[in-house]
Amino acid sequence: MAQLFTPYRLKGLELKNRIVMAPMCQYSVTAKDGKPNDWHYVHLTSRAIGGTGLILVEMTDVEPDGRITDYDLGLWSDDHIPAFARIIEACHGYGAKVGIQIAHAGRKAEDAPEPVAPSAIRFDAPGYKMPRELTTDEVRQMVDKFGQAARRAVAAGVDTIELHGAHGYLIHQFQSPVTNHRTDEYGKDLSRFGVEVIRAVKRQMPDDMPLIIRVSAVEYVEGGYGLDHIIEICRKYKEAGVDMIHVSSGGEGRPAPNHRPGNYPGYQVPFARAIKQALDIPVIAVGVLEDFHLAESVVANQDADLVAIARGMLRDPYWALHAAQALGVKPDVPKQYERAF
Repeated sequence: MAQLFTPYRLKGLELKNRIVMAPMCQYSVTAKDGKPNDWHYVHLTSRAIGGTGLILVEMTDVEPDGRITDYDLGLWSDDHIPAFARIIEACHGYGAKVGIQIAHAGRKAEDAPEPVAPSAIRFDAPGYKMPRELTTDEVRQMVDKFGQAARRAVAAGVDTIELHGAHGYLIHQFQSPVTNHRTDEYGKDLSRFGVEVIRAVKRQMPDDMPLIIRVSAVEYVEGGYGLDHIIEICRKYKEAGVDMIHVSSGGEGRPAPNHRPGNYPGYQVPFARAIKQALDIPVIAVGVLEDFHLAESVVANQDADLVAIARGMLRDPYWALHAAQALGVKPDVPKQYERAF
């Protein structure tokens, strides 16, 4: 039996295989109100039909100006719950479990009239605005907004929640010395905002529902943090209640000339393995893992517990079914499609 197709359990989350659909923004111009629509329904349920074990809904934001663009999803209102619930229920009908990635873009909110951030430092790329530094009271209010978004995700029927602490978005901005120059308690302890968000979200989740956080293991930018820094940050996140870490990298700016990231298959797997071993915590590996045998090796070698497929699953909604065929496993095919397999 290929290890990629063995069941996996984490607290109350039971997956039929080790395959995750990574959260990927759709920038759908019909979603300006933040609600998922028919595009998202077809996009996500087709990956459930395609055999994916865990589907992570794209970055979903805690307030309208927390979105990367005005065409991203949100959970800032109870009015959003039914649209998410419709999709989650449909995915469950095809044997997939579903999580929502809750986030705020911070200084990378491209369409916000005035982005907010830990410190007034502009993202170094064309088209980005100078952000306003959040007051201490506003930071505390932001923590509550994450908690309320989690409450709505639970009401919509999710099986897990992922916090976005990677790729230069708000939680990442607080945990990075490049972007957090504050002098209050949220600057003296770079993990504090993330820890408080984790606790606020956990209060809204059932006890048996696992919480995932996605982090950037290294930043690549001049003065950015490395693996040792994020391991210590994640140690505090684990103590606060995180159950699994989704390990990516980068996102805080243009890479330094001598520190450019890889872009080859499996380039982030060593980061996932290092965090897993250092903290004794389950991890998701991600990053150019769509080669079926490579994905299998990541799980079989115990480098990671789950593998997330991103662009590879955009190209092929049935990636999991095709992986099963390639690895000699009987695909878990809906009855309507059996004659094709």
